[in-house]
Amino acid sequence: MATTRRSPPRKAAARRAPKRAPERAPKRAPKPAPKGKKSARPSIGTFTGRARVARSTGLIALEKLVLGALEDMKAVNIKVLDVRGLTDVADTMIVGSGTSDRHVRALAELVIERAKAAGRRPLGTEGKQGAEWVLVDLQDVLVHVMLPRVREFYALEELWEAPAAARRAAPVASRPAGG
Repeated sequence: MATTRRSPPRKAAARRAPKRAPERAPKRAPKPAPKGKKSARPSIGTFTGRARVARSTGLIALEKLVLGALEDMKAVNIKVLDVRGLTDVADTMIVGSGTSDRHVRALAELVIERAKAAGRRPLGTEGKQGAEWVLVDLQDVLVHVMLPRVREFYALEELWEAPAAARRAAPVASRPAGG
């Protein structure tokens, strides 16, 4: 007696056509602004940051707390960068240098300790293991403590001051409203 091979029964789901995502209408290009009127959309490369507002007393107090901690531990070349309007991550970046990896770690730990004592728990810290560059995120203030060679290599001051200088040098007519 010869046996015949049968194919396994096909499932109903396998017979159906695969589901497709719903088709979307193609995006239309924005209408050009009528002659003589400015477009509501900024052009590419236009600064679109937040309008400058006065610094709050809480921000000033936090900056003073960080600066006091860095100065007490003899940090070198402390620089305060106002980055409001350049990024939404923070309002101020404070950059300082330590003389060794132990000094960098101690500076960062003192900043964290003083912030906690003032009721401002850091969101996070990075780089404490290697201690060449330690970042302390205090929400409105980012603290960068680095070795001088690392600071020179990454040049954060040049990176964050260049857009601010370009904004100041731009003619008033090309500045966005409120900026």
